[in-house]
Amino acid sequence: MIVPMTKVRLLGARKHLPEAIRTVQDAGVLHLAQPAALAPGLPSAPAATDHRRIRQLERLLADVQFARSLLAAPSPLRSPPVALPDVHALAVWARLGRRVRRRAETLRDRRLALEEEQALVARYQRFFKAFASLELARHRFADVSAYHVVLRPDQSGQLARLRAALAERLDNTFELLAEPLPTGETALLLLVPASVARRIDELLAEANVQEVPMPAGYGGTLAEAIPRLLRRHDEIPAELASAQRERADLVARHGPELARAEAAVHDELERRRAIGLSASTMHAFVMEGWLPSGTESALAGALDQQFHDAVMLETVGREHWRSDDAPVVLRNPRLFRPFETITRMLPLPRYGTIDPTPFVGVFFPMFFGLMLGDVGYGLALAALSAVLHLKTRPGSTPRAVAEVGGACALFGVAFGVAFGEFFGDLGRRWFGLEPLLFDREHEVLAFLGLAVALGVAHIVLGLVLGAIASRHTHPRTALGRLLSAAIVLLIVVAILAAMERLPHALLMPATVLILIAFPAIVILEGIVAPIELFTTLGHILSYARIMALGTASVMLAIVANQMVGAMGSVTVGVLFALLFHLVNFALGVFSPSIHALRLHYVEFFGTFYSPGGTKYQPLGHWSPPRERPA
Repeated sequence: MIVPMTKVRLLGARKHLPEAIRTVQDAGVLHLAQPAALAPGLPSAPAATDHRRIRQLERLLADVQFARSLLAAPSPLRSPPVALPDVHALAVWARLGRRVRRRAETLRDRRLALEEEQALVARYQRFFKAFASLELARHRFADVSAYHVVLRPDQSGQLARLRAALAERLDNTFELLAEPLPTGETALLLLVPASVARRIDELLAEANVQEVPMPAGYGGTLAEAIPRLLRRHDEIPAELASAQRERADLVARHGPELARAEAAVHDELERRRAIGLSASTMHAFVMEGWLPSGTESALAGALDQQFHDAVMLETVGREHWRSDDAPVVLRNPRLFRPFETITRMLPLPRYGTIDPTPFVGVFFPMFFGLMLGDVGYGLALAALSAVLHLKTRPGSTPRAVAEVGGACALFGVAFGVAFGEFFGDLGRRWFGLEPLLFDREHEVLAFLGLAVALGVAHIVLGLVLGAIASRHTHPRTALGRLLSAAIVLLIVVAILAAMERLPHALLMPATVLILIAFPAIVILEGIVAPIELFTTLGHILSYARIMALGTASVMLAIVANQMVGAMGSVTVGVLFALLFHLVNFALGVFSPSIHALRLHYVEFFGTFYSPGGTKYQPLGHWSPPRERPA
């Protein structure tokens, strides 16, 4: 649900403004906003010196944060105590931040260069031994030029052609030495008289082979490069370790002070920005903001304790502020809280509308379970979710994903029992498991009817929610959505009556009511109303994807089971069946997730969801960055 917000106003003597902002920051509940112009001269702009100081603090904070990120300095588990920084402390932190940042950048560049060089050495290392042994033969020849070539495994036939071409053109005045490599490649050392070296490039091109390029900075030939590369291969790990020790030393010596600087400067910057959100005259100031309803007394008590009656907190009447301006806080019961991970993928809903999280918490795992619908697959998903739950910390996004997966697994097992499925038809073969609802393998129309019925319920619920959300701001739209929901239900009644699933006598009244409601909805919402109505009916039919994916899943599971007896060998058949079940399980987790999200984001949310809410960000103290909570 969206937490109700209260707008408040702080009034007091201008001399108390800095201390009032500190008190508000200590309370950590007030989301500040620019106040309206309440009198001539309001609001007042911050002085130019404040703008300069804010820019200085932003640069200081950027240096400190970047230095800590380069050093990968761990954040403290708790915020360090924050004192009001004086000019001297800010100057010390500014010098420290710049110095540590420059040193950290130097260490980063050095580490990246060493890692790049290490990768280069590793790439050439496979040629070292082969060419080193071939280079020994080179010293038996005088006044020769050397060419170093590597043949890929698929070029093994080129060696004979290259040797034949060399013999024909150079009249056997060459030496071609070969050495196989562990990778299946072949290292070649070609020695030719210096007088004919010009013709070698042409010969190599005709044979479709290329010379090994020399690494830059290690010499002009491979003979010069090999000993240098081997030497660097032994030196680089020690240099990387030295850079790592120096970085660890920087973290140990300056990490705590940088953390204190980040906290203090962040808080000071927030306080100065808050001054820009206040309005003042020569003698008084005013600040406005929102806080969750019920927390007014805590802020009022803190102000009264600090200022007595010198700073007052008053509630702004609901008629003086718009819902569009209020920030949004989502707060749901523990059962539905993990599903906020799904709703937070979209922009926040506007204040005064409806939080879809509880409805997602009911329908998302239900749709997922209908598409998965297998006891065996559901238990496998439950096991994966349990492992992820154990390996993640409370409040993190992965923990929320694990809990959503657990709910989906529960529905998967429940619908697996209803459909009588355990890894396809193995439950029926092994345990005599019979469907309690219907058999998805054979009763496709019944499954389709269930999927479309869920679509009707889901869409009608969305239309009703849309009517509730817009009843105050757009009453005609609200009435139009209620009429759309009524038309959808009447169409369903008419179809069922025509098919004699309901008493046939209901067909005529339902048809008459549809004919009456149709022009009414056009009058309420205009000419676009019929288009939106037909779009709504199309969205309902889109829920047939539940049937399609569910049927495909059970059919693939049955095919996997049939492989055991179709492969000739039981062992091979079991292996293929297990592989097929693994693939089907992966599809059974991925596809239902995607399509259940689509049914919510496109079909369901389109009937009532109103994005564009402002995130609730109260003025508070610095806290260590952490993974977004679920």
